[in-house]
Amino acid sequence: MDTPWLDDQQQRTWRAWLAVTELLPRTLDAQLQRDAGLTHAAYVVLAMLSEAPDRSRRMSDLARTANQSQSRLSHTVARLEERGWVRRERATEDRRGNVAVLTDEGWDVVQRVAPGHVAAVRDGLFAALTPEQTDALEQALGAVLERLDPDHTLRVPGVG
Repeated sequence: MDTPWLDDQQQRTWRAWLAVTELLPRTLDAQLQRDAGLTHAAYVVLAMLSEAPDRSRRMSDLARTANQSQSRLSHTVARLEERGWVRRERATEDRRGNVAVLTDEGWDVVQRVAPGHVAAVRDGLFAALTPEQTDALEQALGAVLERLDPDHTLRVPGVG
C-alpha cells in the first residue's frame, strides 16, 4: 500500500507550524515568568476569568475556554489559589459544580501583566506579518478549527 506522504510545500508548512507552536509559547512563557512568575497556561486562566461576567466561570467552562483538560485546570487553579489570585466556590445555580473566581489580587495581576503579554504576542507573531498575511493566517486557522471542531463544542465562543 502506498502512503500518501506530504508534498514538499506541506512538509515545509508542517515543520514551520511545529517550530512556531514550540517557540511562541516558550517566548510567551518567558515573558510571563519574568513579569509575574506565571506560566502561559496560568495566565490564560486568569485572562479568561478577567473577561467573564463577575470575573467567574464554571470550572468546566473555564477548562474549555482556557484549552485545558479538567485535570490540568484543577492543578493550575490550585496553584493560583495558593497565590491568592483565584478562589473556588460552589456554583450557586445548582450547587453541583464549582466556579473559579478571580480575586481582586488576581485582577491586579492581570492588569499589571496584560500590557507586556500583549506586546510579546504582537512582537512574537504579528510583527512578522503583513495585514494580508494576518488575514490569510486567520482564514487558514479558522479552516483548520472547523475541521477539528465541526460542531463548535471544543473551542472558545467567538473563535473561528
